[in-house]
Amino acid sequence: MSATELIKADIVVIGAGSGGLSVAAGAAMLGLDVVLFEKARMGGDCLNFGCVPSKALITSARQAQSMREAGRLGIAAVQPDVDWLSVRKHVESAIAAIEPNDSVERFESLGVRVILEAARFADTETIISENYRVKARRIVIATGSRASTPPIPGLETVPFLTNETIFSVDELPKRLLILGGGPIGVELGQAFQRLGSDITLIDRSAILPRAEPAHADIVRQKLIAEGVTLFEDADVLAVSGEAGAIELKASRSDGTQLVLNGTHLLVAAGRTPVLDQLDLEAGNVDHTPKGIETKANLRSTSNSRVWIVGDAAGRGQFTHLAGWHASVFVRNALFKSRSKADGLPLPAVTYCEPEMAQIGLSEHQARIQHGDDVSVSTFSFDENDRAIAEADTVGEVKLVLRKGAVIGASVLGAGAGDIIQMLALAMSNGLKAKALTNFISPYPTRTEAVKRAASAHFQPLVFGKWAKRLVALLQRIP
Repeated sequence: MSATELIKADIVVIGAGSGGLSVAAGAAMLGLDVVLFEKARMGGDCLNFGCVPSKALITSARQAQSMREAGRLGIAAVQPDVDWLSVRKHVESAIAAIEPNDSVERFESLGVRVILEAARFADTETIISENYRVKARRIVIATGSRASTPPIPGLETVPFLTNETIFSVDELPKRLLILGGGPIGVELGQAFQRLGSDITLIDRSAILPRAEPAHADIVRQKLIAEGVTLFEDADVLAVSGEAGAIELKASRSDGTQLVLNGTHLLVAAGRTPVLDQLDLEAGNVDHTPKGIETKANLRSTSNSRVWIVGDAAGRGQFTHLAGWHASVFVRNALFKSRSKADGLPLPAVTYCEPEMAQIGLSEHQARIQHGDDVSVSTFSFDENDRAIAEADTVGEVKLVLRKGAVIGASVLGAGAGDIIQMLALAMSNGLKAKALTNFISPYPTRTEAVKRAASAHFQPLVFGKWAKRLVALLQRIP
């Protein structure tokens, strides 16, 4: 088939990651003609280079660390014998198990026409690739993001790793330098340290800057205790060397000069939307380096045929956000609803240990916006019976409240990503803090800490002097 031969479709989707696949599946199941372009691997970054492989790796690393720390549970601690190639096989098996859900065969069975070629705009309503030309009523851009390359002198001359290559190295890195102390850098830094690498992590500011500071500090101390060498407030000045011998020069805010050496370098300094090679100008699609400009409903501000979901929309870089964007597109474009991309609070989880999850406003953000109307209620896991029984009491549930509503929350501790979902449900559906106290929580569970944190907010009212006077009065009634 030549590039000039035309295919007509209701929807053409560019990118087979979480957002693109969800759009394609939903539209096809509703009976529309859908064409899906993917230039690399079905499943996108999350399946192949992100969420799935990283969590598989973290699980192996957690198992290794539990062997070192078994003594606290009355079991003889041992130093784990880590077989990197076997760890890699575990990671690869996790990807392989999920892969069929995102495969060409599955989507073709749903009625989607899958084209494994790079796509770009020919004009405002036409997408072309090497062998195909598609004219569609609606065009969905779901191209995701890639690791950013910071402008550091010499970086382009040395071999470095990103999330796309770190999981397939032939040998466990002996001395791994990591640029970036965000969630990716912290997660992988801790994991590789636990697997036996010598980790040095460097960031130009503080690690996990968007987290509750007290919670981030507990993670910081955990990393240091496990052997990670951490340099914060340090600007990298230059990188040099070759494979197996990389040198990094940096300067700290106090003037200290650093010379760091490693066998490998991992760049985890943020992510950039993948917009190049799309010929967005030909499609009259306005964009910035942060993403494509959209209205609140994810429709392009400059081309009404075009919609954007996931990282390319510049509204956050989470797989679950891309899935939500797909839902917003289906509601708005297909059912003519008026859903907004930012209509629900967005939870975020950092899968380090202790695990950290947050949603809504932090205490600091809330006080800037609402001043004295803000109150905070917490419940520590050292008072949670399940955490005590597991000998893992680090962390807490912290609620940020205003006028009886939860406007933010942060959870630090084992299972934080699961616990935050109760708070996401409450905030997304307008439930007041009182609702978090009005249910029976099974005992003993860690999630009970949410109810206890909410109950702590009402304790002065329930057990205060006016309550005592009321009870005393009521006792006079036979």
